[in-house]
Amino acid sequence: MSAEAPEPAAASDPVRFALTRYVVAATLARCADGGAVVAVVLLVTTNGGPGWLAGLLGASITAPHLIGPLLARRLDTARDGRTVIALACAVSAVAFSAAVLTRPVVPVPVTAALLVVVGLTGPFLTGGISSRLPAIAGPTVSGQRRAQGWDVATYGLGGTIGPSVVAVVAGWSSPTVAALCLAAATLVAAVVVRLLPWAPAVPAAEVPRPLATLRLMVASGPLRRTLLLTTTVALAVAVLPIVAVASIAGLGAPPAVAGALTAAYGLGTLAGSVGVMLRPLRGDAERAMVLLALAVVATLVGVASARTLPLAVAAYAVAGIANACFFAATLASRSENAPSEARGQVFVWVGALKITAGSAGTAAAGAVVAASAQLPLVVGAVVVTGATVAAALDRRLRP
Repeated sequence: MSAEAPEPAAASDPVRFALTRYVVAATLARCADGGAVVAVVLLVTTNGGPGWLAGLLGASITAPHLIGPLLARRLDTARDGRTVIALACAVSAVAFSAAVLTRPVVPVPVTAALLVVVGLTGPFLTGGISSRLPAIAGPTVSGQRRAQGWDVATYGLGGTIGPSVVAVVAGWSSPTVAALCLAAATLVAAVVVRLLPWAPAVPAAEVPRPLATLRLMVASGPLRRTLLLTTTVALAVAVLPIVAVASIAGLGAPPAVAGALTAAYGLGTLAGSVGVMLRPLRGDAERAMVLLALAVVATLVGVASARTLPLAVAAYAVAGIANACFFAATLASRSENAPSEARGQVFVWVGALKITAGSAGTAAAGAVVAASAQLPLVVGAVVVTGATVAAALDRRLRP
């Protein structure tokens, strides 16, 4: 790849200011998205509610993400996609506030219905916002990759800060106040999204329907392989929190220390996010995806092999770093290969299926971890290895 000429300062300043607004909006929205389930679980359990109710209400937020792609066509057909995302943020904030404020006085189905509305808006706060990034980052590959590094950082910050803010505010005040803080952050995100640069809309007649977009993704070699690797890696790394709890006794540590392992993974993810922000990925995005998927496999093997607590903490941190770098490569592949007439839908489809795969990985790990704490890791490593080999062969045979 030939070296690119540096951008003039006058041309780069608008990009820098727009990217700053993007980072603020994306971080706020993803903090709310990442902390919502924690807030709901604390709201139920601190008021003496049963575990099954906390799980049901938490699932009311996560499960509807899969329906998100059926609504995402509006991102590509709207005259101003910023309005769609801002409206989704506002609806999420209002529904979440209503759910937590009315929880003590309304039947459970009403609370669950309000949280389903929150879940339906979730894909717009994640993949939907990411779909705005190509229009902000400028035309150069280096500029796009640098912006994608910032985007990965917003996910890392959201996944770390959101639950942490909920825990701190819930301890200082109450889970209700913590949940309302998340709702306020989402409202601020709605305002900042409206301040992002405008991007021209695609004529509605050219925008495919949701299922047609999925077929388009499967038919496109790069998008097909991106979807395959994204979902399988999400499934594999989702076992780590379950394994942390199940394996801690074998490491000679008390159960409470399991939190140190998941914290190490979260800090590793954040460190990897900062790394790709400061030093964006270079070269072919697909090749980077394959290599980084294999790096994730290596870290899963490392976690399974750790026999002392310090080694396990280090292995979890390295797993977080590898997954953050892999995520940056998938964002690059989505951005560079998604057709303009379905860009928003592609981002939301991949994000929704990734979340679904992660939920399946967590459930599967819970089902088999009793047999062996290392079994979910081994299965995850085998699944990702198989997917990586399949992607490499698919690229060679059907470029």
